[in-house]
Amino acid sequence: MVLLQPDPFLNELTSMFERSTEKGSVWVTLKRSSMKCKATRKKMETAGETIEYRCLVRATDAKKTISTSLSARDYQKFQASYATVLKAHMNALKKRERKDKKKTAEPEKKQKKSEPSKKPAPPASRASQ
Repeated sequence: MVLLQPDPFLNELTSMFERSTEKGSVWVTLKRSSMKCKATRKKMETAGETIEYRCLVRATDAKKTISTSLSARDYQKFQASYATVLKAHMNALKKRERKDKKKTAEPEKKQKKSEPSKKPAPPASRASQ
């Protein structure tokens, strides 16, 4: 796994998306990380030091894995650039078929109106008895 700066990460992510246009997928994960081992974090907590958490972003296309680490102040700029990259490469998605509720309801009403109504016959009168 290669730890890159944010800008080279986005460039490499763009090339990953371009390589996987015909076949394949790119997985991107984001998680909170302190970039320190568990023992070091516990020592820092007992000493009363504050732990700076960062955002760890990983991307893989099953052949290559890249990652970057972002501080809280860099995250807004990165998120805007990341969104631009995603919008540019989301063209392989299929459009969802939407069913129009009005169009599906009208044929059902027409079918109900065209069927003859079956009313039960009135009971025979008993006046002849």
